Amino acid sequence: MSFNTAEMDYINAWFKEHCITEVECLIPDMTGNARGKIIPADKFCKEQGMRLPEMLFIQTVTGDWPDDESMVDPREIDMVLRPDPDTVRLVPWAVDPTAQVIHDCYLRDGSPVDIAPRAVLKRVLAEYAKRGWQPVVAPELEFYLVQRNTDPDYPLEPPVGRSGRPERARQSYGIDAVNEFDPLFEDIYDYCEAQQLDIDTLIHESGAAQMEINFLHGEALSLADQVFLFKRTVREAAMRHDMYATFMAKPFEDEPGSAMHIHQSMIDAATGENLFGTADGGMSELFRHYIGGLQAYLPAAMSFFAPNVNSYRRIARHESAPINADWGTDNRTVGLRVPFASPQARRVENRVAGADANPYLALAATLACGLLGIVEGIEPRPEQKGSAYELPFGLPRSIEDSLQNLEDAPESLHALLGKRFVRAYAAIKRKEYETFFRVISSWEREFLLLSV
Repeated sequence: MSFNTAEMDYINAWFKEHCITEVECLIPDMTGNARGKIIPADKFCKEQGMRLPEMLFIQTVTGDWPDDESMVDPREIDMVLRPDPDTVRLVPWAVDPTAQVIHDCYLRDGSPVDIAPRAVLKRVLAEYAKRGWQPVVAPELEFYLVQRNTDPDYPLEPPVGRSGRPERARQSYGIDAVNEFDPLFEDIYDYCEAQQLDIDTLIHESGAAQMEINFLHGEALSLADQVFLFKRTVREAAMRHDMYATFMAKPFEDEPGSAMHIHQSMIDAATGENLFGTADGGMSELFRHYIGGLQAYLPAAMSFFAPNVNSYRRIARHESAPINADWGTDNRTVGLRVPFASPQARRVENRVAGADANPYLALAATLACGLLGIVEGIEPRPEQKGSAYELPFGLPRSIEDSLQNLEDAPESLHALLGKRFVRAYAAIKRKEYETFFRVISSWEREFLLLSV
């Protein structure tokens, strides 16, 4: 396959301007972690397509492979990696001048590798572009700071802040509680500024040493890239301050879980007009059908928002997380919250996704559900005006149930996300679940060892 000369010239010039000596060539895997190669900058500039095996995209979080590998070429063929010039950034914590570049993956005939998470999101966005629409998203990402934990059998503990004491009480929106970790957050903000990550508000969330960072709204692929890089950044900064940052959905038994709330709207690509609002501040027909699609398809797409066994510990009654796909105006108990906003800012907030979700797949899934609602003209259920925590569960409560929902989902969802991708994703997650299921927990040893 041929490469765009203008794009490579831009990247080479950027490297020279910043005196780059090394390059981290990144691709996001199914979990949302960075895979790739680190190579000298001069070799990168001469290289016409680095290669990595396609099998990389069916590796589980434990490093295993699914029992069913039939969705990939049995020869374990190579993919050709193509750098996206819009993603060239510094690695601000590197000792030597180092760049990082996110790559897209292609087969040798030039067709995209359709099981790559970034390609899945691009596929969904292309369907919007065909209709002259452009989604606008703004993620809000929660995470915990914890003491270093080198023994997985030992429970996590909140870290020690500037006061010399670990945080014990819940400090929702506490300014002084955030300032306990001021040196860490100064580094995080400096690292984000160096990488041009559009982070906005920092707040302390409900849990002990639980934080939330809000991103400025923008184009979906760019925001997915930024969340992907932000997770790397926060983990790196935390370790440099002798602590960990974790995006597990539920790292503490008695603390709230961590979410990735996704604000989403849709504009006319030509005029920039928000297509979800009406002049009188109401909901447009497109918006109603978008919410209807989210309600109809969220249970089928749940494994993209809650991708791990741990994810479902967060989806519990009165855990500050939704248990159904009801919608409501300025109602934080529902899965789909419609904030008070002007017509130009009309949007819906998907509160279902956990912080552990792959940002590319979570955005692809929520946008796919909404688009199918518009295409199929799905009307939403009546607005929930009370607490949705008191309603029955309307979402799957385990990864096993979620994967069954995905495999049984309507053909329209499989086609939009990609049939081969859905097969690969389900096989990976089933293997992860089977690996987990073999582990005997401390609860079983505590209560069953001598009692049954």
